[in-house]
Amino acid sequence: MKILALNSSPRKARGGTSLLLKTFLEGAKEAGAEIALLYVHDLKIKPCQGCFACWVKTPGICVQKDDMQDLLAKWQKADVLVLATPVFVDGMTSTMKAVLDRSIPLVQPFFEIRDDHCRHPLLHDRKPIKVVLVSVSGFTELDNFDPLLAHIKGFCKNLSGEFVGAILRPLGAQLEGFKRMGLPVDDIFDTIKQAGKELIQKGRINSKMQENISREIVPRVEYIKRLNAGFQQQIDANK
Repeated sequence: MKILALNSSPRKARGGTSLLLKTFLEGAKEAGAEIALLYVHDLKIKPCQGCFACWVKTPGICVQKDDMQDLLAKWQKADVLVLATPVFVDGMTSTMKAVLDRSIPLVQPFFEIRDDHCRHPLLHDRKPIKVVLVSVSGFTELDNFDPLLAHIKGFCKNLSGEFVGAILRPLGAQLEGFKRMGLPVDDIFDTIKQAGKELIQKGRINSKMQENISREIVPRVEYIKRLNAGFQQQIDANK
C-alpha cells in the first residue's frame, strides 16, 4: 500500500503535527506501507483561480504551472492520502486549503446523484483514494476538531474518497514538553503507531483508539494557568 502524506504545518518537521504524523507513519511503514512525505510549505502552490479551465478547456490539467502538477501525479499513485494540519482558526492551514482547492482537476464538471446527494464524478482515469486526517489543537477539548473533521469528510464525499479515520490530539504541540516533564505519554505514542499499522492491516483506523490518543494528561485548569503564565512571561520579556 502506498501512502502520500501532506504536512501543511508551517513548522514542517518541528512541532506537534509532525510528531504525530511521524509516529503514525512509522507504524504504517512497519506494517509494509510505502511512504512519500511532502511539506506543503516547501511547495509553490497558487490559489485556485476558479476559471474551470481544468474542466472545460484542458480536462484534468490546471492552467497554472506550479508544484501542484507533481503533487497530483503522486496523489494518483497513492492508495492512501494522509492530510496533516494543525487547527488554524477552527480549520486547516491556508496552504492545505489551497491543495484541496486545486484538486478539482481530479473530477469532471458534470453532476451525478451519489448517496442521494449532488456530486461530481471522478475523471475516467482517476481512482478513489482512502483519506486519513492527522491534526493537533492548542485547545483542550476534542470538539475543537469538529469543523475541520466535517470539512475533510465533505471533501472525501465530493472527490469519491473514503474517509478511514483520524488522529486528533488536543494540546498536541505540548506532547514533547509533557514527556520531558516526566508525565506519562508513551501510551499515546504507542496507540498512534498502532493506528498506522491498523490502517495497513485492516484498511481503516479503529475509532476507539481516539479515546486514548486524546485523553487528558494535565487537568485543564492547571494547564491554562501554566500556559497563561508562560505567555505573560514572554510578553514581559519583549517589553
